[in-house]
Amino acid sequence: MTDFSQTRALFHIPEGVTYLDGNSLGPMPRTAAARAKAVIEAEWGERLIRGWNDAGWYVQPRRVGDRIARLIGAGAGEVVMGDTLTVKVFQAVSAALRLAREGRRVILSDSGNFPSDLYAADGLARAVGAELRVVEPEAVEGAIGDDLAVLMLTEVDYRTGRRHDMAALTRRAHEAGALTVWDLAHSAGAVDVDLTGANADFAVGCTYKYLNGGPGAPAFIWTHPRHADAAQPILQGWMGHDAPFAFDLDYRPAGGIERMRVGTPPVIGMAVLDTALDAFDGVDMAAIRARSIELTQRFIAGVEAACPEVTLNSPREPAGRGSQVSFRHPEAYAVMQALIARGVIGDFRAPDVLRFGFTPLYIGEAEVDHAVAVLREVLEGREWDRPEYRSRNAVT
Repeated sequence: MTDFSQTRALFHIPEGVTYLDGNSLGPMPRTAAARAKAVIEAEWGERLIRGWNDAGWYVQPRRVGDRIARLIGAGAGEVVMGDTLTVKVFQAVSAALRLAREGRRVILSDSGNFPSDLYAADGLARAVGAELRVVEPEAVEGAIGDDLAVLMLTEVDYRTGRRHDMAALTRRAHEAGALTVWDLAHSAGAVDVDLTGANADFAVGCTYKYLNGGPGAPAFIWTHPRHADAAQPILQGWMGHDAPFAFDLDYRPAGGIERMRVGTPPVIGMAVLDTALDAFDGVDMAAIRARSIELTQRFIAGVEAACPEVTLNSPREPAGRGSQVSFRHPEAYAVMQALIARGVIGDFRAPDVLRFGFTPLYIGEAEVDHAVAVLREVLEGREWDRPEYRSRNAVT
């Protein structure tokens, strides 16, 4: 049985803070600073260039990838780290397009997708003569047709927390002869992802949210083993070459997931991520999911009972929701600033969304109940109606 009181002790949560913004940036693991210091001083400082071999920097992207693989229903040797999420989205979608049936050029996504994913897909589509088609989240299944090449979706909507049925939509796409690319930015580390069980084709994700890798932490990419030696992303870099240190002028892709590497890995950031992943050792993702449902249900019930001024903006049924809950309020920005000033940190999404993320690794019933109580006080006392809270000069 997972003991979440023990995992909570692994994180630094500032005194007086209830942190419900882990879906934008996870808190700092207590071991992060020491790990970064060790890499800088003992590895970089003392080993210099020898660190690539002596300290394992070169194999770090695969080794850390294997640790994430367990959390997303993937196998060993199927996940590799590096670069940013937008780079990985571009790689995955371009590789899927090249594997698509001849003549198919449609990339389908939904309006709840994270805009950066849509930007990357749009740029790719215009460059290669494909079409990005965007529909409402509820219309995705009906929009899967015989012209579809790639279905590109974020599993959990970054604003509402709406969760797509990965297995069902992947099956429908395959029936239509298309491939799938799943963005797990708001899934990995928070819900019970099963890429293998869903028979997905490609998946990507960031690690600074629920995986607590810190700001700018590297992204990951997964390719189903059936595609691993055939996938050919448009963006090719020297670390994905079969013999990167031969410095051949012609590109020859490495075998398997290694071909999805692009640039030099961010060694210090990846070391911090590596130590952050220790919090998941011995943790059952099914237990995290069950606990997440308990916390989000408790929060919804508490807010609806105490705060009639707000309206639920997330699916009510847990099966259709990730590990975040959002409510709507006409003064959401100011309300969130007032909450943050009181030590309850969530975030705002335009135009009127209050968004809260729940991570069982460090959030429990006490934090949920405290957040409900402070939200009620902020609304009842109109604490949000102050000039300093209305001024939109903060990043939230």
